[in-house]
Amino acid sequence: MSSKKVIIIGAGVGGMATAIRLKLLGYNVDVFEKNDYPGGKLSHFETNGFRFDAGPSLFTSPHLIEELFTLANEPIASYFTYEKLSVACNYFYDDGVCIKAYTNKDAFAKELQQKTNEPTKNLYQYLYNSSTAYNQIAVIFLRHSLHTIQTLFKAPIIKAISKLKLAYLFKSLNDYNETAFRSPKLVQLFNRFATYNGSNPYKAPAMLSLIAHLEHNEGAFYPKGGMISITNALYRLALKLGVQFSFGKSVQNILTQNNCVTGVMVDNDQQNAAIVVSNMDVYFTYKNLLNDSTSAAKVKKQERSSSALIFYWGMNKTFPMLDLHNIFFSGDYKAEFDAIFNTGLPFNDPTVYINITNKLEPGEHAPLGKENWFVMVNVPANNGQDWTSLEQFYRQVIIQKLNKIIGENIASFIAVSEVLTPVTIESKTASYMGSLYGTSSNSRMAAFMRHPNYSKTTGGLYFVGGSVHPGGGIPLCLSSAAIVSNLIIDKYKHNI
Repeated sequence: MSSKKVIIIGAGVGGMATAIRLKLLGYNVDVFEKNDYPGGKLSHFETNGFRFDAGPSLFTSPHLIEELFTLANEPIASYFTYEKLSVACNYFYDDGVCIKAYTNKDAFAKELQQKTNEPTKNLYQYLYNSSTAYNQIAVIFLRHSLHTIQTLFKAPIIKAISKLKLAYLFKSLNDYNETAFRSPKLVQLFNRFATYNGSNPYKAPAMLSLIAHLEHNEGAFYPKGGMISITNALYRLALKLGVQFSFGKSVQNILTQNNCVTGVMVDNDQQNAAIVVSNMDVYFTYKNLLNDSTSAAKVKKQERSSSALIFYWGMNKTFPMLDLHNIFFSGDYKAEFDAIFNTGLPFNDPTVYINITNKLEPGEHAPLGKENWFVMVNVPANNGQDWTSLEQFYRQVIIQKLNKIIGENIASFIAVSEVLTPVTIESKTASYMGSLYGTSSNSRMAAFMRHPNYSKTTGGLYFVGGSVHPGGGIPLCLSSAAIVSNLIIDKYKHNI
C-alpha cells in the first residue's frame, strides 16, 4: 500500500481544499462524495427561472482561496472573480431605523453617529481592537493545530498571550459590546457576529469580537455568479491538478489495522490508502465509519451550534430598499437566543436574514423584475422537533415581521417556495443534528475543546471541515485544510 495515496471522504469546501493542497505535494488523491455534486453545504439549485445558493451566503477572506491558486500557479481570474461590497449589510430595527453597514470605516462611523448618536471614536476603537485580536491572536488559532507540541515551537504563542485581554475570555460577547458602545442598537449589531459560528452572544466569549475584523476591516465581497462559483472554482482547480472525484459513492467504513488506517470501503469495494482525511462530520465519522461509539459519545456531549430554517422564495417583485445582505432584528435578542439554546421553543419574533444575489447580477439569478430571496432564521439543532409544524409557524411570523417593516404584503409576491430544515441539512450534508457549525462556542474554552484535525488513536486518520478545529464557515474550513495538510507534511515529510 503506497503512502503516497490519500483518500478524502467528502467533497465539501474543506475536502476539496485539502485535496488541492495534497495533490500539489505529490500525493495521489481520491475523493469520495455521497452526493452527486461537490461543495457540501456550498451548493445551489434552480427552479422556475430562479437560482438560489443553498447554503453559506457571506464571502470574506478571499485571500484564502487566492492562496490555493497561487500554490497551484494557476490564474484565479480564469476560474473565479469577485468584487468588494460598498455595504456589508442593511440592518433593520423594529422602530423603523435602518443602518447601512458601509465597508468604508469612515462612512460606517458617520452612519452610526447619524442613526444612533454613537460617538465615532467608539467604532474606530472597537475595530482597532478587533484587528489586533485577529492579527496577533487568531492567526495562531487559524493556522496551527492547538493539539500538537509542534505548535509551541512554530507559532508565536508568547506574543499572542501578551495580547490576550482577560475580557476576551471572562466576558461574554454581549458584556464586552455593552462596554464598547452606548447604543443598544450597536450592541445588538455586533452581538450578531456570534451567529457566524452558531453561538449565543450572551454566553460566548468576547474573543468572538474579532470576527468583526473580517467584515469591517478586511471587507465583505461578492463572488460573480453567486457563492456556488466558489465551489465550481475549487472543483475545476482540483480536476486540473488531477484529483480524482467519485460522486454518488458512500463510504461505509474506514478500515484499520494495528491502530493505523489501511483504506476505506466504498459501496462494498475496498480502496487502500495509508492516509484518510474525513470531511464528514466528526460525530458521524466515529459513529458510522469507525463504529467507535465511545469517541462518538464524547463528541455528542458538547453543545451543538444553532441550525437554520431557510426559505427560498422567488419573488414576483423587486424591493429597492433591500440589498444583497439584509438583517431584520428581533425586538428581544436575548429571548431569541434563550429559545434557540435553552428552551428550544418556537420564538415569535426571530431575527430574519435575507440574501438576494440578484441585486448584484440583475436578470442572472431571477427573471427581470423579480428577485431570489434566501430567507433564514436561526433555530435549535434537530432534537426530534416537529419541523413540519415549525416550518408553518416560522413562515407566518417571518411574513408578519417583513410586512410590518417593508410595508408590503410579502406573501402575495411569493411565486416559488422551497425550504431547508435542520432535518434536511443533516440528511444532505451529514451534519449531526443539522447543526451548521458542529459544536457551539458558548464557553470560554470552546475553541480549545473542538476536535483536533487528526486522530490521537488511529495513525493516518485526519479530520477537516466545520465540525473540527478551527470551526465552521468557509474561511475556517479553508484554514482547516491548510492545518491538515501541514500536519501530514510534518508526519510524512520523509515520503515527499
